Amino acid sequence: MADAQVAGGMPARSASAYEQIDSRPLTGHQKSIIGLVIAGNIAEFFDMFLIGFVVALLSDAWRLTGIEAGVILACSGLGTVVGAIMWGRLADAYGRKRAFLWCVVCFVLFTMLSVVLPDRAWVLLAVLRVGVGIGVGGLNITSIPYVQEFVPTRHRGLLAGLASVFIPLGLLLGSIGQSVVGNHWRVLLALGAIPVLLLLWLRQVPESPRYYQSQGRDDKARESLAWAMEIPVAQVGALPHVDMETRSHYSVLFARHLGSLIIVALGTFCFVLGGAAIQSWGQTLLKDAFGFPTRTVAYLFMGISVADCIGRFGSAWLADHVGRRLTMFGFGIIGAAACFAAAFYHPTGIVFAIEVTLIMTFADGVFGIINAFGAEQFPNAVRSTGIGLGYGIGATAKIISPFLMGLLVGGDAISQNIDISVITTAFVFFGICLIVGSVTYLFARETRGKGLESL
Repeated sequence: MADAQVAGGMPARSASAYEQIDSRPLTGHQKSIIGLVIAGNIAEFFDMFLIGFVVALLSDAWRLTGIEAGVILACSGLGTVVGAIMWGRLADAYGRKRAFLWCVVCFVLFTMLSVVLPDRAWVLLAVLRVGVGIGVGGLNITSIPYVQEFVPTRHRGLLAGLASVFIPLGLLLGSIGQSVVGNHWRVLLALGAIPVLLLLWLRQVPESPRYYQSQGRDDKARESLAWAMEIPVAQVGALPHVDMETRSHYSVLFARHLGSLIIVALGTFCFVLGGAAIQSWGQTLLKDAFGFPTRTVAYLFMGISVADCIGRFGSAWLADHVGRRLTMFGFGIIGAAACFAAAFYHPTGIVFAIEVTLIMTFADGVFGIINAFGAEQFPNAVRSTGIGLGYGIGATAKIISPFLMGLLVGGDAISQNIDISVITTAFVFFGICLIVGSVTYLFARETRGKGLESL
């Protein structure tokens, strides 16, 4: 690209490759990357949310105790922890696209194995849910850097956040599937194989240019950027210099970014705790504690999932306008207030459902920006490793919270044993955790408007 002439005869500096991206409107190819990760996260978390509906059905069919149901749900969380840590590291080592592919393969495979289990095989179901969780835990972690590394700085919070914004549509699709399929839990689980079609879409998009640069492959990075901007490779501007790390990614992470890692891990744990319990136990509480029919529960969760999507979109949008920290603090405090309301005032199932809707809109709605913000706490070379490990440690809440609810419900058959008083104990605890998480992220580095190379 020829240099322009400015007053005085001196040539103007040509725009760098990433300045070109910042100065241009989104292309169809960039929108394709965004669409892919949105579809992937909806599909993958549709599979993940299905287990909440399945356990609600199996509580009668298999006469599950509270502890047995808690173990099944906690194993999904265990897999998520392993997957986030494992795939985050692999995405930095082998590429965002390749990690994305194997996450999809992983969760589809273990879902289909679950369909053919014999009756009362709850232990095997729990084991297979670990495998599903490994795939689920990796997809959001790999997809957020994938988008961040292709889009303009000024809209990075919203566009990367979109990977998480529409995740609750997975819950909506699960609710629709439940209402159509009814009590046929095997058919419901089999729907989780549909996301395998994502692999056809994935073949059409390239690897991240920032990943290629971290591997010293500037020629491939330029090809990816040319694809994204829909211009010839020769018109791609200069690439920034990248220092090649000689030590392992984990040694770099702990030596240089330990504070960011602690903030992401603790903050994630606090925000995940309440949302995970509601996503996994909400259906069962409404059905067995408040007496709603299964189909009514499905309809209620359709509304909850839509509200969650609205909350996530709101947090992602606000993060680019008022800042990441202020957005997360405000959403967390409102979510905590809704938790305390649910804890001390739940006279009817409808009131409780409204309170759960508010909690999910704000406390879970913050996930429209939380992982994108977390990823921005780390530089390009360890971005996936950092957010993967931080989120993975924090996601242990997905193990603790459903199992904690199972212990509170007790060891008898669920449908005969739910004491509505467990809501007070659990939701007070969730509210306190949300306050701690809100304050924790006030110590994170604000990244609104900053280029990835400066982080």
